[in-house]
Amino acid sequence: MNVYFTILHIFGVVIMGFGGLMTTCLVTSKLADDGATTAFLQGTLITFLSGALLFVLTRRSPKKVSRKAGFLLVTICWSLASVFCTLPLLLQFPGLSFYDAYFEVISGLTTTGATVFSGLDHLPMSINLWRHELTWFGGIGIIVFAVAILPILGIGGMQLLKSESPGSVKESELPPRIAQTAKALWLAYVLITLVCIISLHVAGMNWLDAVCHAFAAMSLGGFSTHDASIGYFNSLPIEIVLTVFQLLAAMNFATHFLALHKRSFKPYVKDMEVRGMLIAVLGSCVLAAFVLWYYGTYPDFFTALRHATFNLVTIATTSGFMTQDFNLWPIFVPMWMLFLSCISVSSGSTGGGIRMIRTIILMKQARLEMFKFIHPYAIKPMKICGQVVGNDVANSVMGFIFLYFICVVILVFTLLLSGLDFITAFSAIIACFNNAGPGLNQVGPASNYAVLTDFQTNVCTFAMLLGRVQIFSIVILFMPEFWRK
Repeated sequence: MNVYFTILHIFGVVIMGFGGLMTTCLVTSKLADDGATTAFLQGTLITFLSGALLFVLTRRSPKKVSRKAGFLLVTICWSLASVFCTLPLLLQFPGLSFYDAYFEVISGLTTTGATVFSGLDHLPMSINLWRHELTWFGGIGIIVFAVAILPILGIGGMQLLKSESPGSVKESELPPRIAQTAKALWLAYVLITLVCIISLHVAGMNWLDAVCHAFAAMSLGGFSTHDASIGYFNSLPIEIVLTVFQLLAAMNFATHFLALHKRSFKPYVKDMEVRGMLIAVLGSCVLAAFVLWYYGTYPDFFTALRHATFNLVTIATTSGFMTQDFNLWPIFVPMWMLFLSCISVSSGSTGGGIRMIRTIILMKQARLEMFKFIHPYAIKPMKICGQVVGNDVANSVMGFIFLYFICVVILVFTLLLSGLDFITAFSAIIACFNNAGPGLNQVGPASNYAVLTDFQTNVCTFAMLLGRVQIFSIVILFMPEFWRK
């Protein structure tokens, strides 16, 4: 029973953090007089006081988090904390259903970028800022933030980070303590975000748009303040800035920290994931541009290259911005973009999907198996960057990828059973599971997820949560062994 009090104690801290985050939008609403002040005032009070009550009532709980409690806490923080984040939306828009509000918040916190809102250009400034703050905060992860502050309260955090992103942090040259590691990642995240904001403003955005889109780009969240997304600006400089920063956000933030700390580009050169991602994504941009030009979608190759590059990068990095309705492109290109969203981003980044490191391990394992067919008695270990990868790691990767595809298949068939056509169902699940945002057909870039029924919306919400916590943290809760002492 003590472990549940510990979980509630930490959850109370997280809730208070969200209450504090709401105050920034409360001040913005008051200064802008955008009509949402009451909604944020009530939401802030309810959220902060609820968190404070939980914190006080469980203050005598044990200060150590077990591995089992870590898995449970990750799921609770992502799923239940989001309920409090819906308050400003529900209070501001009485006609908005809870399912749609919850979908919007989960989409933000999981950095998916899918939306059920239309008329984004006319939303209160503070509501738009709240949506983008959720993506930015969710980008580096609720739990990574928590482990940076919980040691101050005497609560260990290593188990939380392992539960959320097993094997995603490069520990070799980072600070040895988990709190220092989390702060190092936050430092890199904040500094690059600030540079992105300034760059977008110089490229032509006003300060509000620059802040919101920088938050969405660095978190790979894909939310926008305009229904037409980045197409609203029709600006090549803005597209170039966002393309660069989306690629940076798709890299491991531990690599960014090491590069900043050493004032050198060598960490990027040595990072196998960075090389793999850039080769796959940039090579695909040229291929997609050729296909679009060949089929006459655009009159010349360079126009095709511009639109293919931005839209492919944004989907491949699981961001979700758009400048064109790629639903109208030859089907090869958008399908290839969705495939890239499964494998492209690095571990320790703000993106979703299988991650590049798992893809590399799986490819090496497949090659090793073929080598053993030729030389059945040879002993040849798998190596990555000169380090031997044990069988336990390879088995874990294969187990994850098996669960990944099984979950996708089950969720796609669930949407098909609800009446959706195959392309819509498949692309919606892939986009939500990889936290990539827009899909195809009914949930394509020219539409949004408001066309789905409540049941279909809930299926997509569950897919976003599964993808964000990397499957294991939720699936393991359904195993009877997890609940046995």
